[in-house]
Amino acid sequence: MKIEIKQAALPDIAQINELYEELCDYLSNNQNYPGWKKGIYPTYEDAFIGFQEQALYVAADVEKIVGSIILRHVPEEGYKQVEWLTENDYSKIYVVYTLAVHPDYLHCGIGKALLDFAEIKAKEEKCLSIRLDIVKGNIPAEKLYQKCGFQYINTVSLGYEEYGLPWYDLYEKKL
Repeated sequence: MKIEIKQAALPDIAQINELYEELCDYLSNNQNYPGWKKGIYPTYEDAFIGFQEQALYVAADVEKIVGSIILRHVPEEGYKQVEWLTENDYSKIYVVYTLAVHPDYLHCGIGKALLDFAEIKAKEEKCLSIRLDIVKGNIPAEKLYQKCGFQYINTVSLGYEEYGLPWYDLYEKKL
C-alpha cells in the first residue's frame, strides 16, 4: 500500500463524504469513541468548508481516499480556557480538525501518516505547535496522539453537551 497525502480537490469531496458516512456507520456498530453521528458530524458540509479554506487534505491509496484531515489556524472557543505550551498566536499554530480514517484502513498507519504530514507542513510554515482536542475517553485517539508526541494539556467543555459530548481532552505538540 502506497499512501499519498495531498490537498483535497473539489471532486474529492464526494468521496470524503462517503468515507465520513462509512466511518460513522462503523462507529455506530462498534465502539463510538469520538461520538460522531452520521448526518450530524462529520458531514459533506464540513469537508466542503475545509476545501474552501484550503485546509482539507486527503490520504489516498491509488484512487481511493482512505483518510482525511483538516488543518486550520483557528481554535475552538474552549481553547481559550487553558494555558498551553506555546503562545496563542494562531497564525503560528495549526489546529487539527476531523482526522478520519476509513474503517477498512484502521490500524494501517493512516492516522499517523496524516499527523506526520501535519507536522511537516507546520514546520515548513515555521509554526510553533499543533493543537487538537478529543472526546474524553477516546482511548484509540489518545494512544495515537501520545505516540506521535502530543502532550495532554487539560480537559474542557467545547459546548457540545447537547450531543452528549461534555468533555474534551486538549493536546499540543510543540515543534
